[in-house]
Amino acid sequence: MRMRGEIVGYKREMEDEEEEDYNTEEMNHREKEMVGGGVPQSKKFVVVVGYALTSKKVMSFLQPKLEGLARSKGILFVAIDQNKPLSDQGPFDIVLHKLSGSKWRRNLEEYRLTHPDVTVLDPPDAIQQVYNRQYMLEDVADLNLSDTYEVGRGPNAGLLGKVGVPRQLVIEKDSSSIPDAVGKAGLRLPIVAKPLAAKSHELSLAYDKFSLQMLEPPLVLQEFINHGGILFKVYIVGETVKVVRRFSLPDVSKRELSNNPGVFRFPRVSCAAASADEADLDPCVGELPPRPLLERLAKELRRRSGLRLFNLDIIRELGTEDRYYVIDINYFPGYGKMPEYEHIFTDFLLSLVKQK
Repeated sequence: MRMRGEIVGYKREMEDEEEEDYNTEEMNHREKEMVGGGVPQSKKFVVVVGYALTSKKVMSFLQPKLEGLARSKGILFVAIDQNKPLSDQGPFDIVLHKLSGSKWRRNLEEYRLTHPDVTVLDPPDAIQQVYNRQYMLEDVADLNLSDTYEVGRGPNAGLLGKVGVPRQLVIEKDSSSIPDAVGKAGLRLPIVAKPLAAKSHELSLAYDKFSLQMLEPPLVLQEFINHGGILFKVYIVGETVKVVRRFSLPDVSKRELSNNPGVFRFPRVSCAAASADEADLDPCVGELPPRPLLERLAKELRRRSGLRLFNLDIIRELGTEDRYYVIDINYFPGYGKMPEYEHIFTDFLLSLVKQK
């Protein structure tokens, strides 16, 4: 079994913080060119998008190819000055953001009240739910997709699969109580432990009950489900759904479980080399989930959560053909790693304006 330093996947990926270092001088130059919401008048743009992103997110998302394609379609990205009221900037058709902090949230909420015609991607309240792992997967559980979903009728009908979430337990304090709490909840070992705040992406894997008290609350404990070491990362941009394969934690056998007591911790790991799309995989492990199932899941989560920019980490239980689990949800993920993201994202922005 792979251990320290080799584990990728089966975790929430905060791509903002996992990108490689970039040329700081180039980054500062690009931001200075378009700060403060000033919109050039030399060309008429169909869509003006104000963005408030971290510096690393700017470099990973606003790549030259995306900006060039956007300009050719009449879309202009303008940096928002976080030190000025949003109402003094623009005008914007869309505000695209991924920043933390109560000051920014208040600024954005005030702007939404006074500028109802501007589309905000996405509403702050909706984002906060996926930042807390206690509530992150509630919408998935409430969908009641635990029964096999069938599409079509008659001889052309097809069984798509069952979608659920791993059994989990929230521990807010007192690590010494964790073994008893796990026993009372009936969670099976091994256990995946994640920080309660989803902005942290550390992960621990506990092999025995008594080592659980080594964990540090507040956290969420999830049953680990063997899944062939493959994770399906499902990107959602509005109504568009794209899925890629990623390598994940390897399966844990009963022998390994009994011979490896303790807690194995996995700090931040870059996912740049984690793609499994070109790997020679067993079809039973690597086959993508049925597209109608993913589209139905994405549609329901968009409606329930109010989010339009997010991704799902999904696994298929080993030895089954149709048993899927959503293990994490991430707002505004690393779209730069999604195939054809430039065309998908620009088409999405144009569609928002047309809907108005």
